[in-house]
Amino acid sequence: MPRLALIYGGASPEHSVSLVSALGVFGAIDKEKYEVIPVGITKSGRYVLEPISADWKLADQPEVNEDSPELLFPLGGGELRMAATGMSLGKIDIAFPVLHGINGEDGSIQGLLQLAKIPYVGNGVLASALAMDKAKAKAVFRDAGIAVADDLVVTRADFESNFQAIVEKAKALAEPAVFVKPASSGSSVGVSKVADLSELKAALEVALSHDDIALVERQMVGRELECSVLELPTGELKVSLAGEIIVFGREFYDYEAKYLDNSAELRVPTSLTDEELAQMHQQALAAFRALGCSGLARVDFFLTAMGFVLTEVNTMPGFTPISMYPSLWQATSVSFEDLVETLIQTGLAASRV
Repeated sequence: MPRLALIYGGASPEHSVSLVSALGVFGAIDKEKYEVIPVGITKSGRYVLEPISADWKLADQPEVNEDSPELLFPLGGGELRMAATGMSLGKIDIAFPVLHGINGEDGSIQGLLQLAKIPYVGNGVLASALAMDKAKAKAVFRDAGIAVADDLVVTRADFESNFQAIVEKAKALAEPAVFVKPASSGSSVGVSKVADLSELKAALEVALSHDDIALVERQMVGRELECSVLELPTGELKVSLAGEIIVFGREFYDYEAKYLDNSAELRVPTSLTDEELAQMHQQALAAFRALGCSGLARVDFFLTAMGFVLTEVNTMPGFTPISMYPSLWQATSVSFEDLVETLIQTGLAASRV
């Protein structure tokens, strides 16, 4: 029976989201087909053997236990082992890294798995790193002719040495407002909406506390839409129906709206004309290919008066009960179980090790 390492947790602010995503994936894996090895990563960065818990709920902010027994990854190939005893857990045939944010979605874990000669589900090192860095990704999208929001890239050095120049440049983006965000982060962590530039300094301080580079981005006005891309083992790409995010009582779709309260409604699927859906699918595939993605991605847009504007490509979207990626596939007649099996088979077929 093939051994599958389900990897979750990590040091990012999305640690708890990762645990609940792992619970969702674990429930969808065929246990008669795969032996699942649960690999948790603690907030301090230790790789440990910790069972998936049915009690994990986002509202409780679950964490990987720092006292769980530590694991040693087989760099160069070989068998996964217990650190304390050297006992082998066997050779891993495929890894499913259900990790979000820094060290999980930025190419880091993908590089580790390649060094350990372990095939894995999802995007490779380059696509993961590019998609995680919004400033770099937007440059790639612009080169590919994909519409993105106008923005200003702010480094920590720029902020500390010449803040007034940043304010002057931001004035050109300030209608109707700007969003200030870390270049590399997820789930709207560190993101602020700024309608008055007197608040820009505080917003940049928040964003730069999560990353050394921030974006000041013009607010897009329109419908917030998403679709899911799935690569089949043959290399063929499929795109789901579209979903729409409706936010109530908040300025925007922030972390709390996504996971912790009832201030957002996910309409899956949503209404688009055939022409609009075709345009969205075309741009989603163009963005997927421009980054060199593989396996899966969730592609986010605003549908504005001027057409579709790409927001971001998420290379390891959530798999929680309320996550858009699996919900969109279920609306497109692909069950959670079939989705997970396809991702595993595509990972095995990728041959990156």
